[in-house]
Amino acid sequence: MFSEKLECLGRSKKSTKAQRGPDAVLDRVAACVLEAIDECDLQVKQARGLGIGAPGACDPDSGTVIFAPNLGWKHFPLKKELEKRLNLPVFIENDCNLQTLGVYAKELQSKPKSLVGIFLGTGIGAGIILDGKPFSGFNRTAGEIGHMVLQVGGPKCACGNRGCFEALASRSAIFKMIESAVKDGQKTALTDLLGPGLEDMRSGDLRKAIKRGDKLVERIVEEAAEYTGIAVANVINLLNPEVVVIGGGLMDALEDDMMAIIVETAHDYAMNGTDHGIEILPSKLGDDAGITGGAVLAKRQTK
Repeated sequence: MFSEKLECLGRSKKSTKAQRGPDAVLDRVAACVLEAIDECDLQVKQARGLGIGAPGACDPDSGTVIFAPNLGWKHFPLKKELEKRLNLPVFIENDCNLQTLGVYAKELQSKPKSLVGIFLGTGIGAGIILDGKPFSGFNRTAGEIGHMVLQVGGPKCACGNRGCFEALASRSAIFKMIESAVKDGQKTALTDLLGPGLEDMRSGDLRKAIKRGDKLVERIVEEAAEYTGIAVANVINLLNPEVVVIGGGLMDALEDDMMAIIVETAHDYAMNGTDHGIEILPSKLGDDAGITGGAVLAKRQTK
């Protein structure tokens, strides 16, 4: 819950539980919203609107999630279903577009003329600001950087293709690589931390393993950082934004291990001269980027 000045007044957090199906997910989202409002000692009718991000391609005009591979949703009427549950105006966007909007408005004070935000988490996505305005593309699906192919014939991605950025550098991809290596008999400190099945592995566990001198985890994380740097170089070559911001849960946990590699690799792969003066920065908003962007969206849509 945010004020007009984008100050967070109250919050609530729940895991998505996508495996339970869309109705269960929506019930959990609605409960989370109500808990956040209650945290502020307010009522639903006092809220102007709800801005929400979905992990996939969205049509904000119709309020539909076109395709969210990590949720298994296709043409899902997210706006309609949430408004039914909350009796509150709902505005939807791709989650990474919202995170970028949050970083742009709050963290960077709307100063850069152009910005690309890349967010590393369970999946990978991006948001684009051009000439100070969000850019969503012809079909409103611009920013699906996670499905840019970086390795032809590479690992299978949730979208159905192979070798996508998301299949090489997301938290899910890193976890799969570690689990596969352990099955092949390679050693990692994570088995001491979490048990042989690596149950409930989180991004923070990767940091703990690296601090213990875990060479397997360090190598896999460094490779993910290199692929991220290559993706940043491609963004610089294509769009030449003033600022590239890297955020998401993976970066929150592993900024010290990944950021320098990302920046160095981006400059190595960018075409000579195209990267001059471009800032490549870690986001400081962390998980708050998305909820801040949701507040910015709701505020803009309910003026």
